[in-house]
Order: sequence, then C-alpha cells, then structure tokens
Amino acid sequence: METLVDEIGPDIYRLSTYVDQANLVFNQYLLVAEEPLLFHCGARQLFPLVRSAVDRVIPAESLRWISFGHVESDECGSMNEWLAVAPHAEVMYGPLGVMLSLNDLADRPPRVVADGESVDLGGKSVRWIDTSHVPHGWEAGILFEERSETLLCGDLFTASGRHSALSDSDIVEPAMAAEAKYHYTALTPNTAPTVRRLADMAPSTLALMHGPAFSGDAPGALMGLAQFYDEELHAAIDRAG
Repeated sequence: METLVDEIGPDIYRLSTYVDQANLVFNQYLLVAEEPLLFHCGARQLFPLVRSAVDRVIPAESLRWISFGHVESDECGSMNEWLAVAPHAEVMYGPLGVMLSLNDLADRPPRVVADGESVDLGGKSVRWIDTSHVPHGWEAGILFEERSETLLCGDLFTASGRHSALSDSDIVEPAMAAEAKYHYTALTPNTAPTVRRLADMAPSTLALMHGPAFSGDAPGALMGLAQFYDEELHAAIDRAG
C-alpha cells in the first residue's frame, strides 16, 4: 500500500490510501495554516504511511489540531499516535463526542467546539457542524473550511474502488450503490434535512473520506443525496407497514 498526496485546493491536501481488501480509499485531509489541522487520523495500522505522507507536506510534529467525522477506527484509530508525535496538538470535536468517548480515549484533553462554532487556524477557518447520526454515529459531525468553502464531509458519499484526487463526475450514483452494499447510513426523519442543511451552506468542494474530492455542483449533489435518503426512508416505512 501507499499513501498518495494531492493538493485539492490552496494549502488543502488529500492523503489517500487504497486498501485492496476493502476495495475502498481511506482519505485524510491536511489543512496547512499557521495552526495546521488534520481531518481524519486514519486507522492505527495505516499510521506509518499517513505520517510519512504528512511529512511530505509539513513536519508531522507541527500539527496543531486533529479532528474527524465520528468515533470509529478508520476515522480516529491513530489519534493517540498523532498526539504523541505532535506535542502541541489537540483533538477538536463536538461536545457529545467528547463527553461520550474522547475524554476517556484521548491521551490529552480534547478542545470542545459547539455546533456552528468557528476556529481561526491562521490563514484558514473551520466551522464545526453537528450531524448526529448522519451518516452514522450519535456524535457525528463535519468541518467546513470557510475561506475555500470546502466541506470535510466524512463518510457522506462513500464509494467503492479507486478514485482520482479531484473529480467533477457524479458522486450520487456511486453513493447509492455503496448504500445498497454496505447499509452504512442511519435512516431517520432527520437524515435528509441534515444533508439539505449542508447544501444550504453552498460548499464549492466536497472532501470525501471514501472517494474523490468533488469539485462539481456540490449543493446539487447534497440535495440529490438528501432526496435519495428520503426515498429510502419512505420505502422502509412502506415495507414495515
């Protein structure tokens, strides 16, 4: 395996590792700023590869912030390895995830960010958005880099296979196929409205964890995904009835 490094926006890097056994890419996003941030830590087994990839862009020990979409091994399995490498780094996460898991799991106390709160990184600014159960995980959330309008959207739009670093090709159909295969989304009455709320933010780029960084019509893709979730929920209700 190897971890590829591609700049998908000004000082925003996609670090991507294709894992053949899963037929998935596992991405991290490195935001280079006065206070650099890594979104998604990666699994512990991938840490040496991802750490080497970060070192190709900035010294890994200079990381200031670590964040992720929900508490799961491929999102935060190597969290403490990063905290050990970067002595000034802190985990940045929403209050629910900190209370439920990270106060216990993280080797240093996390920095709690409220829903809608922005953090100035120096040259970049990230806003935390609570997305409980979307696509899964009670404590789930995403980050929006406000200056480049890049939505670091975790497992939304998961797609199987290898992917180019930056693409404007359709991401809704592959996400629908992945949903049929993995059933990874928690379908609730709040799923589609949460995704529509993200569309209302009018992002210009969607930074996917299991797919490319999407540079096409991002609000349109989010609205299409929300419509799909609505249809899936109503179909499940009809089957149950």
